[in-house]
Amino acid sequence: MPRIKLDYPVKADGATLNEVELRRPTVKDMRVASAGGRDGAEAEITLLANLSQLAPDTIESLDLSDYVKLQDALSGFSGKKKTT
Repeated sequence: MPRIKLDYPVKADGATLNEVELRRPTVKDMRVASAGGRDGAEAEITLLANLSQLAPDTIESLDLSDYVKLQDALSGFSGKKKTT
């Protein structure tokens, strides 16, 4: 499971979060994240929250550069790197 070091730590559950660990996604994770007609960004936030066991609000509070690191890690699970 990759651990992504945050350049800009955030508060989560009263503690400072310095890194995020993501587990590998399953097809079910993808289905659950897109359930209910969520748009692409909302589904991605839901997926990252599930994979990291963090609240969606915590994912949304990340600095954009740290969020991009999570997106890159997520893309890496499929063998494809996200281009920015």
